[in-house]
Amino acid sequence: MEQGNGERNAPPSVLVIFGASGDLTRRKLVPALESLAEAGRLPARSAVVGVGRTPMSDAEFQTKVLDGGVSVQPALTDGYCYLAGGYDDPDTYRRLSGLLDQLDADRGTAGNRVFYLSTPPEAFEPIVTGLGAAGLSCGECRVVIEKPYGTDEQTAEQLDTTVHAHFTEPQVFRIDHYLGKDTVQNLLALRFANAVFEPIWNRTWVDHVQITVAETLGVGTRGSFYESAGATRDILQNHVLQVLALALMEAPTSFAAEAVRNEKVKLLQSIRLPTATEIDRIAVRGQYTRGGTRDELMAGYREEPGVDPLSQTETYAALRLDVDNWRWAGVPFYLRTGKRLPRRVTEVALQFSRPPHLPISAGDASELDADALVLRIQPDEGIELRFGAKVPGHSFRVRTASMQFSYGESFREESPEAYERLLLDALIGDPTLFIRSDEVLQCWRIIDPVIQHWSTDPKRIPTYEAGSWGPDEADRLLERDGRSWRNT
Repeated sequence: MEQGNGERNAPPSVLVIFGASGDLTRRKLVPALESLAEAGRLPARSAVVGVGRTPMSDAEFQTKVLDGGVSVQPALTDGYCYLAGGYDDPDTYRRLSGLLDQLDADRGTAGNRVFYLSTPPEAFEPIVTGLGAAGLSCGECRVVIEKPYGTDEQTAEQLDTTVHAHFTEPQVFRIDHYLGKDTVQNLLALRFANAVFEPIWNRTWVDHVQITVAETLGVGTRGSFYESAGATRDILQNHVLQVLALALMEAPTSFAAEAVRNEKVKLLQSIRLPTATEIDRIAVRGQYTRGGTRDELMAGYREEPGVDPLSQTETYAALRLDVDNWRWAGVPFYLRTGKRLPRRVTEVALQFSRPPHLPISAGDASELDADALVLRIQPDEGIELRFGAKVPGHSFRVRTASMQFSYGESFREESPEAYERLLLDALIGDPTLFIRSDEVLQCWRIIDPVIQHWSTDPKRIPTYEAGSWGPDEADRLLERDGRSWRNT
């Protein structure tokens, strides 16, 4: 992680993108690389090698990935080349090895190589095996692997076995783009750079915590993918648990990579693993149906392209977790994610306990909610502190007020795109914001019992109308504890 005032610049490097003809390369990866090069953080001598099954010339590849994806004059114009071949064909890796050696000689990249696996997950193992067999997994090289990293703990362990047969753990960068967001990293700054928050960041003052990842969109053209993933695998197992770990972990001894990741793992290991008998009490799923207005009617999930008309896949998932450690014992953590909800929002909300005695009449405090600290990750990045304040006037009425911190208004610097930060870290070799092997396995241990229970549950999946805040069962999840979701 960045420390001090020094510039973080990558050495001349080669980024090899497997699955380079895909949308992620054009929309995210190449614009991020071009932005880094324009800012002087990636030398112009660097190169990008696209690898894919689709036949394409170097010029066609350059046109494809730069067309519509980059708004500036390309900084790496002559640094793009393409290699067509099958991921399970040894000849692909033999030719790739020769090309990389040639780039080292021509551009001075000195063996600094990052292999980015932007492919369907079934291609991960053949690619890793091919790289290892061709002798491309040694030296200064690193491999970046997109999610999903397995579909459960068992498949994640199987993938790990293959990966570790060819790459050491320090060479493996499992990516979650949420960790590249400045607002997610600000969780660390808020907690550990401000003495005022530490005394209240515990079970004594915090009543409960809510983490929400809400989307207004449906599954769109990703229906066939979503049928095998669902909201729990797609969002809860990775994005939400990563944010949870950063928000709740203990202070690391430093911001060195392993110090931070050690504390995240300790926190995840402290989460009480759900048992089969508890699932119906602590977990809720749902699936959106047709909704909206007559003029803007939104299709139901089962009407989306690629979706089984009788699908039981969840597009909404909510979960209560408990953390069995000294800081958080007894504090419930409510996680939820869903598609076709009323608002696009990602936030962490700490709701504090109410005062032990309120010397104000109930009528004068009827508009007073519990104090809360809300960390908005997207789209309105910032922090909100909610507290009680007297309403101007002759009576002593108190209602909730708020103080707002906005990233856009407070800083002149523009936040880099998440992939820009993460690609720079991978090129430098900084693993702080990437997920370690034991971390990903622990996340699956938490989520697996829920997924397994739902896969054998004979009951029909609860539904919610598109444009609403989810199924009624999700409201009851909190109502049983005397609490309610933040839907404002």
